[in-house]
Amino acid sequence: MTVKGLESSSKWRAFTQVFTFGPTFRAENSQSRRHLAEFYMVEAEISFIESLQDLMQVMEELFKATTEVVLSNCPEDVDLCHKFIAPGQKDRLERMLKNSFLIISYTEAIEILKQASQNFTFTPKWGVDLQTEHEKYLVKHCGNVPVFVINYPLSLKPFYMRDNEDGPQHTVAAVDLLVPGVGELFGGSLREERYHVLEQRLARLGLVKAYQWYLDLRKFGPVPHGGFGMGFERYLQCLLGVDNIKDVIPFPRFTHSCLL
Repeated sequence: MTVKGLESSSKWRAFTQVFTFGPTFRAENSQSRRHLAEFYMVEAEISFIESLQDLMQVMEELFKATTEVVLSNCPEDVDLCHKFIAPGQKDRLERMLKNSFLIISYTEAIEILKQASQNFTFTPKWGVDLQTEHEKYLVKHCGNVPVFVINYPLSLKPFYMRDNEDGPQHTVAAVDLLVPGVGELFGGSLREERYHVLEQRLARLGLVKAYQWYLDLRKFGPVPHGGFGMGFERYLQCLLGVDNIKDVIPFPRFTHSCLL
């Protein structure tokens, strides 16, 4: 239950849009084709943003603009990967750039997974986080274009995500962007700027003492805001069609292999 990067600071509020790009460290023992112990992440925070729709627009435009720049400036490198590693990836990228990304709620995603003919290793049910196999199925189900999954259960997300106050379901304004071949690429949310809501949530979790500094930074009236993070190596996987994240970073560091 940690607070990532920019969201933990108050300095970004002096500007409307800020971002960082640098190394990020993962403590979990994740042995998979899309996890590293050290990876690079783009993190952004945007002031005066009050809807997930606006946040998703920024995420979609970032993905498309970055991809178009890479394709126009490094065509030989990209074509080399598409020719020898991922035939057909170029057509898939063109579809992603040409089409608007789809949007489904977490609840809709669970219903789609429950009705799937595919047998999953992890049984999908409401209140349980989506696994990689679920994410990839959802992208395929939606026509192999990126899809935003929004409004996750509060219990699955960090305390700083904004409460939707939607009754028994109790969801937060969180969003993940799922892309073909990778699964989750972006993760973001509207942030909880209401001091009393934050204080009550931290009290329920027994975290007031540990995060008093976080409350103090917001005590005198923060602005509505939202933000997201994008894993750079996962982005390269998506762009180039590389199956293993260890192949898109010069010195892959993962559990039990963190050589300098």
